[in-house]
Amino acid sequence: MRTRVRKVAHFLERIGLAMAGAASGLFVAAHTGSSISALTSQAFLLIMMFGGAVGFYLGIDTPQLPFNGGKGGSSARIDATELLTAIGTFCAALTAFASVLVIVLREEPHIAWTVLILIGWVLGISMQIVAGAIARTRG
Repeated sequence: MRTRVRKVAHFLERIGLAMAGAASGLFVAAHTGSSISALTSQAFLLIMMFGGAVGFYLGIDTPQLPFNGGKGGSSARIDATELLTAIGTFCAALTAFASVLVIVLREEPHIAWTVLILIGWVLGISMQIVAGAIARTRG
């Protein structure tokens, strides 16, 4: 019974993360679509939301490598998946925050800032997806 409750709780947590990623993707798409006329389609909105949902579902809460540290056996190995997911989550969250800020404050930043936000979002969710896929294939 306890295991089933833990599995349901973990599943609900992951679905919540996916919804947060989809919402973040929606904000980035709304901001970039309002600044770049070629990106105003519903397909672009859905792609950005889907990418955010997959990135946040896979890339947050990745299993870590076991720690082999101790007196004589400290391991200096860097966990690439942990680093990728951390940087990816930071980039995705930062760009989503910037997009919400632009929308709420009704600012019109230079097009270069909008393109930078879009690139940061795509790189961030890509890092999350890659990190999540690597972490799940290794065990």
